[in-house]
Amino acid sequence: MIRIQKELCKVRQRFIEISSTVENTLKKTVQSVLEMDTKLAEEIIENEKIIDKMEVDLEEECLKVLALYQPVATDLRFIIALLKINNDLERIGDLSEHIAKKVLHISKKEKEMVPFPFNFKKMSSVTLSMLKKSIDALLSFNSQEAYEVLELDNKIDLIHKQMFRKVEKLIMESPQKTALMIDIVGISRYMERIADHITNISEDVIYMTDGEIIRHNRN
Repeated sequence: MIRIQKELCKVRQRFIEISSTVENTLKKTVQSVLEMDTKLAEEIIENEKIIDKMEVDLEEECLKVLALYQPVATDLRFIIALLKINNDLERIGDLSEHIAKKVLHISKKEKEMVPFPFNFKKMSSVTLSMLKKSIDALLSFNSQEAYEVLELDNKIDLIHKQMFRKVEKLIMESPQKTALMIDIVGISRYMERIADHITNISEDVIYMTDGEIIRHNRN
């Protein structure tokens, strides 16, 4: 029993490492968009492989615990949740890289900061808050905090939907800006997908803490 607890501590530490790296990457991604910082965007793209390696390392540790110690009850749910959350964290890293590539693409065409047809600052702030809350919820086994993340996702969806109407109007008024607007739509879409992955994390935290699968029961 003592040995499995030591192994679970190692797994927990690996999770802290990857989640912290992903959170910092997302913060830098937001900054690169707000400032159209190409150097920061290039750094994000270059470092994405680090997150990939961390994902593989955590998965191997989780599988080792399952194979060697056959955990049960809460410990089993913890490992299963981590295996799924690990994949969502890696996808958030991928999407951050996609956003960074959009920054590079936009910067080649626009010399100054582009006025976005949606509140990116609000969207990114809520998304970062969701990620922090979901990670904290897992580490503290706090399902209430995980439920709060699910509510925040509605704000992201609303901002994303409102953006489409504004972009459609802008394209009608300035057809020459169509390519630029498509890049901006891409950034909004990637942020919305990041929020979806964070929502997945919170759903897995609820499963881990309460033993309840809510994925198909949300309205």
